[in-house]
Amino acid sequence: MKGDAGFPVRLRFTKRGKVRFVSHRDVARAFERAFRIEQLPLAFTLGFAPRPKVSFGLALSVGHESDAEYLDVELAQPVDVDALPRTLSAALPEGVDVTGAVRLVDRAPALQESVTLVEYRVTAWDGDDRPAAAEVLRAAATRALAMPALPVTRVRKGRESTDDVRPAIRNIELVGDDPAPALSLTLSTQSRGARPREVLDAMSSDGVVLTEQRVLRTAQWIERDGARVEPLEADTLTRAHEVRAS
Repeated sequence: MKGDAGFPVRLRFTKRGKVRFVSHRDVARAFERAFRIEQLPLAFTLGFAPRPKVSFGLALSVGHESDAEYLDVELAQPVDVDALPRTLSAALPEGVDVTGAVRLVDRAPALQESVTLVEYRVTAWDGDDRPAAAEVLRAAATRALAMPALPVTRVRKGRESTDDVRPAIRNIELVGDDPAPALSLTLSTQSRGARPREVLDAMSSDGVVLTEQRVLRTAQWIERDGARVEPLEADTLTRAHEVRAS
């Protein structure tokens, strides 16, 4: 997080279950409320209307779930970082759980500037409103990866445009098998990224129309020096405190 030296902290959190229908802005409000409940010593911006120095990562589409959401918050004084996952999770809505916390180095790059890759697990339906079979998904993935371009139609400010999402697709892989196959999508966030729905649109062909039934963001990555680094392990002063399901 950029700004004057303080005690910057990065949190990883989930968004599961019914809370997936809550907007990005409402999740931000829920965290601000949790920070107040736990009486964290927040650092504030200057000016007429000071705001807590909180910076979220890439927004998650409403209706999607995630095991890998991130935010940076700057505190005015040190706290027990290892205790934050437990205390904040208790103050957050059901389905939003803090699963890791680290102290950042001062002036760490912002999340939205740093994250270059995201991964999703997507359960898709075919045109008959039923789970797409593994062989259908495998064939669609093979075809899409072999194509030099995958045009999709987007609507921006009431105007339609055709964009190529192929440069944003790093990989498409079938995971699982019938009766519950899914696709693992690895998508770039740089330049013009792509949403899972747009990738499925581009993969649809030969009378097969793929639509998203469930989308779970499974990972976000920061690429540096040829390696992928999880945001909780980048720009940190301490090891991540992991919270694992028993």
